[in-house]
Amino acid sequence: MSDVSIPYEAGGRTRQKQRTRDSLVAAARMLVNEGATPTVDQVAERAGISRTTAYRYFPNQRTLLVAAHPETAATTLLPDGVSSNPYERLDAVATRFIRLILDTEAAQRTMLRLSLDPDPLRRGGLPLRQGRAIAWISEALQPLRGRMTDEEIHRLALAVRSAIGVEALVWLTDIGGLSRDDAAENMRWSAQSLLSAALTASPPPTRAAKRRTRQRSAPPGTTM
Repeated sequence: MSDVSIPYEAGGRTRQKQRTRDSLVAAARMLVNEGATPTVDQVAERAGISRTTAYRYFPNQRTLLVAAHPETAATTLLPDGVSSNPYERLDAVATRFIRLILDTEAAQRTMLRLSLDPDPLRRGGLPLRQGRAIAWISEALQPLRGRMTDEEIHRLALAVRSAIGVEALVWLTDIGGLSRDDAAENMRWSAQSLLSAALTASPPPTRAAKRRTRQRSAPPGTTM
């Protein structure tokens, strides 16, 4: 990731430096899971590593928290042998994605706070903003090709992602007062409802698509 200080780690005694970095990241994840938003100093103390050394790896809190965000190397969330039924495929992906969010909720909430940074350059490199879930959801929706255009599938994937991510979990639990189990079921239902709406009515609209619809329905000679 661009936020992580790699040059120091790349020069000499790389194995030892990797162990040190891993210890710092592990300590950061422990503190995040305890509900903290740890500083570099706090992580250095937890890991038993000097502050000076810790700052060589992570010059600020942001770079540390980005490195500590739970990563997944998964290229797909579809289980083996899944059918071509888009409802079943989407539910399988939504269920696994929601489980990932719940299992790493503290870290997800921390990354959500960071993603609200007013500086767009600082927001851009965050794992939460890299859109991995969009690819997973789009893969689940691939049987719809032919019935929907690639653009429509992408818009549907965006709508589904907005309903099943940490943002939705925070609203449903903190504002809506649901338990995490009920919130998870609500998010799964939302994903299925969005798919049903796209297939029985229309895909999520864009302003351009709505403008074209109005133009087609306007009486001849009418300007809009």
